[in-house]
Amino acid sequence: RVKTLHPKVHGGLLHKRDSEEHRRQAAENEIKPIDLVVVNLYPFEETVAKDGVTVGEAIENIDIGGPSMLRSAAKNSASVTVVTDPGDYTAVIEEMRSHDRDTSLRLREELAVKVFKRTSDYDVAIANYLGKCDESTAACFSTTIPLERELRYGDNPHQKARLYGSFSDHFTKLQGKELSYTNILDIEAAADLIMDFRRPTVAILKHTNPCGVGQDDEDLRVAWQKAFETDRQAPFGGVIVCNRPLTESLARVISEIFTDVIIAPEFESEARAILQKKKNLRLMKINEAYKQAKKEPLIRSAPGGLMVMDRDHTVMGLENLEEKVVTERPPTKEEIQAMRFGWRVVKHVKSNAIVFATTDSTIGIGAGQMSRIDSSRIAVWKAEESGLSLKGSVIASDAMFPFADGLEAAIQAGATACIQPGGSVRDEEVIAAANQAGLSMVFTGHRHFRH
Repeated sequence: RVKTLHPKVHGGLLHKRDSEEHRRQAAENEIKPIDLVVVNLYPFEETVAKDGVTVGEAIENIDIGGPSMLRSAAKNSASVTVVTDPGDYTAVIEEMRSHDRDTSLRLREELAVKVFKRTSDYDVAIANYLGKCDESTAACFSTTIPLERELRYGDNPHQKARLYGSFSDHFTKLQGKELSYTNILDIEAAADLIMDFRRPTVAILKHTNPCGVGQDDEDLRVAWQKAFETDRQAPFGGVIVCNRPLTESLARVISEIFTDVIIAPEFESEARAILQKKKNLRLMKINEAYKQAKKEPLIRSAPGGLMVMDRDHTVMGLENLEEKVVTERPPTKEEIQAMRFGWRVVKHVKSNAIVFATTDSTIGIGAGQMSRIDSSRIAVWKAEESGLSLKGSVIASDAMFPFADGLEAAIQAGATACIQPGGSVRDEEVIAAANQAGLSMVFTGHRHFRH
């Protein structure tokens, strides 16, 4: 297994051509200078990307001699030309033809930088793969992510922003203006939400928060109308996402309002023809790679470092809801269905989050308040503003009710059932308030905070 790890190879790469001592030692040991190194590493990344690859197969594709030669050559770029990217072959050949079979120092230094980036990426890929095989290696987190593009701006026009990685593998932009930092945040939030629904669903989002979600098994346009009725003002300049191919009938309705981004797994040709008239409208296609990306960890910056967290990609606590009833009155079948729908939505609303729902639509959403009672009051107010009745609705809360007041506000508004995690020291007080009003309530045992 040892082929190139030899003093005559690395001596030929590393010795300084302008050092008399190095030249003398090279001559004594019959080491000849090596001026050009071209190495393609074992395809480790391609190997581990295959289905069913074993750890043994992966290890056999870890290159040792290749990176060693590359690094030795790159360290001595003052004299050695080193190439690890086939895309650089033409540039090197052209320089050698125009420089009497030599290359410029500028090119050699550029190629050396590429080598150190490549070998770094290679080592990180190995560490990350083996780390997945052994959870104990989580004491150190390593990653290298290439720059994909400069973004229009960040949260605000005075903030520069860049996108790193392979976003374009997960979403394809079919038309529209360049994406901004906030566009990408909205696209991620919308796609995360829609992936939690199996039935034909349409959601409208603004600033990463859903302002309406609707379902209809027959017509996406009807699903959109249910979502739109939740809040007729917020969708202006928002994001629309669906989990079925976007239809012509839905495109006609959407085209009548100002929308920033539309996201779907596919777009019918007739729908594309309608939406193409809006040149600035961004159409984003969800690619298959995104479904796998949902399982990747979530990375956030922190002062002096990074935080890495398992992604909240699974709706928790919906199994056997009938066995999780904590009130005297059990929920009806319709209330159970509405609970499931509301719980899937509230998972994607900024905490503190409250959602009033029916079996197939939201009718009031309260997001991002510092107290749960305020989120509940806002959700009630939004429903009233939209002319929607909360009578017979279900309230979903992303976390426990610390006091009974938030639930009491929902009861006064007409809610008849509640789904929440439970776990408050005042759970008995909250349950008593529910029983007094004849409200049915289940505890999922799982929280879905979103910060």
